[in-house]
Amino acid sequence: MELKEKMLASFMAFEEKIDIQSELHEVRSNAIKNFENKGFPTKKEESWKYTSLNAVLKNDFSVFPKKENTIEFKDVKKYFLHEIDTYKLVFIDGIFSSFLSATTHDGIDVCLMSSALTKPKYKMVIDSYFNQIANKEDSLTSLNTAFSLEGAYINIPKSKVVEKPIEIIYFSTGNEAALMVQPRNLVIVGENAHVQIVERHQSLNSNPVLTNSVTEIFAQKRAIVDYYKVQNDVQTANLIDNTYIAQKHESRVTVHTFSFGGNITRNNLNFYHQGERIDSTLKGITIIGDKQHVDHYTLVQHATPNCESHQNYKTILHDSSTGVFNGKIFVEKEAQKTDAFQQNNNILIGDKATINAKPQLEIFADDVKCSHGCTIGQLDETAMFYMQQRGIPKKEAKALLMYAFTSEVTNSIKIPELKAKIARIIADKLGVNMGFDL
Repeated sequence: MELKEKMLASFMAFEEKIDIQSELHEVRSNAIKNFENKGFPTKKEESWKYTSLNAVLKNDFSVFPKKENTIEFKDVKKYFLHEIDTYKLVFIDGIFSSFLSATTHDGIDVCLMSSALTKPKYKMVIDSYFNQIANKEDSLTSLNTAFSLEGAYINIPKSKVVEKPIEIIYFSTGNEAALMVQPRNLVIVGENAHVQIVERHQSLNSNPVLTNSVTEIFAQKRAIVDYYKVQNDVQTANLIDNTYIAQKHESRVTVHTFSFGGNITRNNLNFYHQGERIDSTLKGITIIGDKQHVDHYTLVQHATPNCESHQNYKTILHDSSTGVFNGKIFVEKEAQKTDAFQQNNNILIGDKATINAKPQLEIFADDVKCSHGCTIGQLDETAMFYMQQRGIPKKEAKALLMYAFTSEVTNSIKIPELKAKIARIIADKLGVNMGFDL
């Protein structure tokens, strides 16, 4: 049975576990119909031109884990920001782990989507926010919506500054021969509130995993959101990450995406402006090798005047790896005084690595400042020679240049412990010890 047919059959089984009388069931039913009509995306679609899921979809993925699995903290400690105290939402094979988590309802809601989707006290919030900005025409988003049940629910009230970062971690144990999980996250940040969130998907062995994740983020007036995605999984893990962000008046949202591991990683990052004087920042670092594939697809929709967006993506490709950057800035007619910047820089190490870059500007306003730039090249041989002449071995010189190449992004990380962790991962990826404790 092909995976599409398996998903459609599994939805019938899923319906037996949920309340089909609820209003949410109509949302799920419409979503599965859209997926049935469109199926999984193919390279025939312009937005998927350089990314094929064919090899991934041949796996016989389990949709529902057969049993609840446990993990000891000591075995996964390295994946957490264990140097500092954080709120934690941890899921094992798609199931919430109360043992590893540290949730709260003390002034803020850091809890479960399953609770928010089923308990009456959350109904008003769910009706107002759930599936409101997610692309209802996107087949993979629709598939996630159809099966939406578990994930992170974060609601930060007005004027609240969350003192501790929030970690969202999804572990796959590999107890299934192949597993597909579909987490759904909903983040609501009230007026003048501030939150820092770190999200990670991590496999614990080499059995194939396909994660189809959807996150909706709502930043209200003057809210500040710093969101970090750490993607450093094993090379049999596949991640499709769909993130949708709606920003109100004077809000500031920054998303950092660090793509270091996995087989196929696809990041769809969409920003929607719903007020004036908004600031949107998208930054990313990709360092991959072997036959890994990372695809960044970004959209910033400037719909209102006096707003800014800044994109800066750095990519280092080794061996036969492939990178894709498709960044789109859309400026509507009403969005006068827009200031939008996009930069994508790529370094290819060797002759077999490939990058497909497609920066796009669609501007319908006449009083704007918009620019984009894209570079593709190799390491500066003059700089390499200069460093070697001063006694730095070639391997270390090469690593130092590549590390410096990424520093513009890493320097903007606002959580010191996360900044140190990312620095260690980069040094490890570059194959040298640059003074970090690896």
